[in-house]
Amino acid sequence: MTSVLIVTDAWHPQINGVVRSLERTAEELQRMGVRVEFLTPQLFRTLPCPTYPEIRLSLTTPGRVRSLMRKFNCDHLHIATEGPLGILARRAALKTGQIFTTSYHTRFPEYLSARLPVPLDWTYGWLRRFHNAGQGCMVATRSLDDDLTARGFTNLMRWSRGVDDAVFRPFEGNVLPEDLPRPIFMNVGRVAVEKNITAFLDLDLPGSKVVVGEGPQLEPLRKAYPDVLFTGAKVGEDLARHYAAADVFVFPSLTDTFGNVLLEALACGVPVAAYPVMGPLDVIGESGAGVLSHDLREAALAALDIPRDYCRQVAQGYSWANSSRQFLENAELAHARQIAGHSSAADTSAAAE
Repeated sequence: MTSVLIVTDAWHPQINGVVRSLERTAEELQRMGVRVEFLTPQLFRTLPCPTYPEIRLSLTTPGRVRSLMRKFNCDHLHIATEGPLGILARRAALKTGQIFTTSYHTRFPEYLSARLPVPLDWTYGWLRRFHNAGQGCMVATRSLDDDLTARGFTNLMRWSRGVDDAVFRPFEGNVLPEDLPRPIFMNVGRVAVEKNITAFLDLDLPGSKVVVGEGPQLEPLRKAYPDVLFTGAKVGEDLARHYAAADVFVFPSLTDTFGNVLLEALACGVPVAAYPVMGPLDVIGESGAGVLSHDLREAALAALDIPRDYCRQVAQGYSWANSSRQFLENAELAHARQIAGHSSAADTSAAAE
């Protein structure tokens, strides 16, 4: 495999786990000698997604997308998202017989049902048809694999995640206000209803609560919780310094498929408190680097006793190099499956004659 085209509707100016995962995977693949091209909303006119203005929806045509796919001329096509570009790229691939894989990053049915009265079965039915059309659908964890298998998804492939432990690391000093009472309980991520942040903000905890990130709920939550420090979005070393200033990272989400922020917090030496659900179960599990409980307050208080150096040690078991090799192996397996399928069909045809 010498070249890969990644089609994604999730791209800058968004700051989220999907964008970071795709960027880091591309960097590692390029180090392996693989040419990586991106087809993103930056190539088209866009309009803001309702309720999520930072998400840009591409305005383009099937012909334009097919033309760009031919221009990039890559060995493998990977469709990362189920948005407008993903839909058009899938249609083009099916029309031309091009081999492609997809990836399942977001529990979109749960996100949608948190906003609109749309039955989960309807959305999962559409997503199942979308992903089952390719030669493989990449998922981050065993829990997600099991969940999608039970819903009728096929050809699932494991693609874990990594963390840059050179950027996300412990720091001396404190980037937060010096008068902020300890202990500091922190959440990092998109400030949106599906992240269940109010479950964290409503906890009766000593010390202080800090929320790092942007999103549609930011201003309403700032008004509703004046005692909480909302810092807005942070990136790079500034983000890492914020993580490192916390005593416990509290992850109240019930819908994330993985949670890259869990690894980033651990790499900075910060223990995790979370619910025992998909994502935390796979990343934290029985590692001892965090506490999982249906009582999130209990988990947050218990996590204070976990050694910070042990948290970093657990995070260092995840690398982007390994994640990217896994991605490349999945792409190669997709091509092998297609070849095997053609051979099997040819054998069946010959036998029938």
